Amino acid sequence: MAAMVVEERELGRLSALAVYRRMAGAGRMERRRRGAPLPAGRKRAKARPRRGRAGGGGSEPEAPPPAATLSRVELPVEAPGEAPLEASVDPRPEATAAGPDAKPRGGPKAMPGGPRPAGEDSGGVSGLLRRLARLEDSRQRAAELFRWLLAPVAPAEFLRRHWERAPLLLRRGDPGYYAGLFSTAEFDAALREGEVHFGTHLDVTSYAEGVRETHNPSGRALPAVVWDFYQNGCSLRLLCPQAFSPTVWHFLSILQEQFGSMAGANTYLTPPGTQGFAPHYDDIEAFVLQLEGKKHWRVYRPRTDAEVLPQFSSANLTQAELGEPVLETVLEAGDLLYFPRGFIHQGDCLPDAHSLHITVSSYQRNSWGDFLEKLLPAALQMALEEDVEYRRGLPMDYLQYMGVANSDRVDARRTAFVEKVQSLIKKLVDYVPIDAAVDQRAKSFLHDCLPPVLTQSEKAQSVYGFPARWQDGGPCNVDILITKDTEVRLLHHGIVRLCNEEAGVMLYYTTENSRVYHKEEPKFLELDPEYTDSIEFLLSSYPNHVSVANLPCETLEEKISLATLLFEKGILTTKKPLAKI
Repeated sequence: MAAMVVEERELGRLSALAVYRRMAGAGRMERRRRGAPLPAGRKRAKARPRRGRAGGGGSEPEAPPPAATLSRVELPVEAPGEAPLEASVDPRPEATAAGPDAKPRGGPKAMPGGPRPAGEDSGGVSGLLRRLARLEDSRQRAAELFRWLLAPVAPAEFLRRHWERAPLLLRRGDPGYYAGLFSTAEFDAALREGEVHFGTHLDVTSYAEGVRETHNPSGRALPAVVWDFYQNGCSLRLLCPQAFSPTVWHFLSILQEQFGSMAGANTYLTPPGTQGFAPHYDDIEAFVLQLEGKKHWRVYRPRTDAEVLPQFSSANLTQAELGEPVLETVLEAGDLLYFPRGFIHQGDCLPDAHSLHITVSSYQRNSWGDFLEKLLPAALQMALEEDVEYRRGLPMDYLQYMGVANSDRVDARRTAFVEKVQSLIKKLVDYVPIDAAVDQRAKSFLHDCLPPVLTQSEKAQSVYGFPARWQDGGPCNVDILITKDTEVRLLHHGIVRLCNEEAGVMLYYTTENSRVYHKEEPKFLELDPEYTDSIEFLLSSYPNHVSVANLPCETLEEKISLATLLFEKGILTTKKPLAKI
């Protein structure tokens, strides 16, 4: 490595990668191979993605059951109104033109993604989002976006055959399918205009000769430094594209309502002939959307039952630990690859093209086991409070006959002790507060959520379009005049959750969340219990509007007061704008 630095100096140019490696020390690669600690201030590659950045290097769920099979869908041009094609089963790996060790031929290619011709944005993701905006019900928007993501495979077929079971490959033959979602031009604009920082928002990575490295300097990720890393063969992972791209934000904010779990994303820009990440599996369901260029992928089944639908992502794996891939393919622009958590995967660029893809992910820590982690402690607490059997003392001599050292001992006291424990566990079912535990999970989900993106009509009919302003030396159009005849509804169905807690009745909501994961604390309103029925009424009435007079509060004053509060928080919209400029 020292020789590399000297050689670059002789050419009159010192790359960012060379500077990084020189500062880290010439022996850094050797220390990494032996597992020695990194130099102070340097970061080892994470064994699992940080919460809220699901969509790490890819994600893999459980090994499919023996009957599960991979599907590869080759998409011809469909006639209007023709039923979607069913996935054709093809368990054979698809050969690729170049392997993971392919070297780049020359420098990186010029990156596409500049302004598109006028009218082109009528299709792709931009046109899709405009079409979805015409749907009144946010749940319907989410379902339609999910259907579009998987087309031509029907969502029910996907859930039956692939979800948490087996990978799915969709070859669309349509490079413009994801047009407008994200591009290298937008990546570059984020570096120039946004506050992108190494480590927080952007990772610079490489994987060569079996060694995975992260090369993050400190501070802001300036274009000159970032593109120099790229020019020298490093991959760029943007950890939170929704913070910089309104379209990615809009896309994920709709999709999260379909999953009922946080929808996250990372984007990956990889130079030709390189690989940025070691083989690994993740703890999320991953949808890889190829945006530009192409990428060679290999996917492997979980190696053991313990790696099927894992709770946590793996460390970096070696090639020797992998076995044969269950799927090998080259993704091109417009294609999609899904794989469940627990499936090992790796992707490398072919020598003739760069690759830009976005990994959309969900279902991180969203299993039955994660739910029971909330439920069982609450059940035990209720049992302790309500049933004296759980508060009775243990036998004085139980330490003499229980424990691992006594596990083979035949003793009536052991039998009685085990039967007592089993009895208490069975009785615990009577105390499980299932609905309350679900509400707590929902509360956490709402904190994870992106804030909603409003359509033009939603903005005009909400507080976000209210025309209050400073004009002619003073504020005008300030008063929010809601009356008994005002017709209101929730902005979106999934933006609120009622929770009965020790402190009182709380209404959690997402409208004031940040596009950056957990930048804001959970947002909630503490409500008087008598308002509970009105919130439930609004939820059950959605997407229909109801008059304020019909809210089930005791007095008209309370009805107007509640509606005004919810309107001011962006939770309610009105059927007609409250004020006109």
